[in-house]
Amino acid sequence: MDEKELVKKAQQGHEDAFAALVETYRRKMFNLAYSFTRNRESADDLAQEVFLKAYLSLPKFQFKSSFGTWLYRIAVNTSKDHLRKEGKVQKVPFDESPADMMLHEDEMAKREEAEIQEDRKTLLRLALKTLPEKYKVILTLRDIQGFPYGEIAEILNLSAGTVDSRLHRARKLLRKKVHLLTAQLGGTHAV
Repeated sequence: MDEKELVKKAQQGHEDAFAALVETYRRKMFNLAYSFTRNRESADDLAQEVFLKAYLSLPKFQFKSSFGTWLYRIAVNTSKDHLRKEGKVQKVPFDESPADMMLHEDEMAKREEAEIQEDRKTLLRLALKTLPEKYKVILTLRDIQGFPYGEIAEILNLSAGTVDSRLHRARKLLRKKVHLLTAQLGGTHAV
């Protein structure tokens, strides 16, 4: 089910649909709140507050922007309000040294990179599913399983030249499919 359908179902009161949206954005909201507060507990509380506000405001959501954009707007405003109430631009615990803060930033950067890699893999899997069988098989054997050309030729009972040309066409078609999927999803995934 795509995000728009999940939002519509959540607006109709389906708690599992809203739970799926929370799961999709949970880490992103925590990371955003953490970037404002630099405090894990505060970031956790803020992320929960963002989802509560989103849940309560969901009936008013009119799809003028994507759900993610709307949610980020709530998160930024909630974080700014929190900082205003605390009277601080950035909340840093006394027991957290600059070195600790750097470790947290490294951790967040690693998590963000892992999420990007996972998004890329998902996009590739989706694009791969849309390919004709002969291209799907050859890409799976070569690029996923790592078989050498000679073994692929034997497995598929093809000449080495046919394996090479089919693999070239398969990769070209896969790039095109990824580009189309990326455009449909409204992103700019570099694969």
